[in-house]
Amino acid sequence: MAENTTTTPDQACPVGPVVDIVFSRWTTPVLWALNEYGRQRFVELQRRISTITPKVLTQRLRQLERDGLVKRTYHPEVPPRVEYEITELGRSLAPLFATLADWSEANLGRVEQARREFDASEKPTPRALTSRGRA
Repeated sequence: MAENTTTTPDQACPVGPVVDIVFSRWTTPVLWALNEYGRQRFVELQRRISTITPKVLTQRLRQLERDGLVKRTYHPEVPPRVEYEITELGRSLAPLFATLADWSEANLGRVEQARREFDASEKPTPRALTSRGRA
């Protein structure tokens, strides 16, 4: 009987699911802001992450709440007030973010240099011919 040697993506790279949760677009800035500045209202978060749209911020906050990384608190006042804060589970990512920030500080200059060197060495590729035989 042959062994099944097929692996799932999660088995091949066990950090894959974490990357999907934590590093999807806009998740990191939201978690960073909540970790750095504490409990915030929607408008405060939107100001801190100025390039995010309200729709996307709403989607991201809902997903983070579903994942257990953010807590939403509704205050039934007039007008109603909603606040968001990072949970203990979300806060447990702080060492990961700190390590990435250290890596960024130490290495992003080298990455940019490598990109410049790569781009400078790239030879232009001929454009594909169109169906009429012209470039």
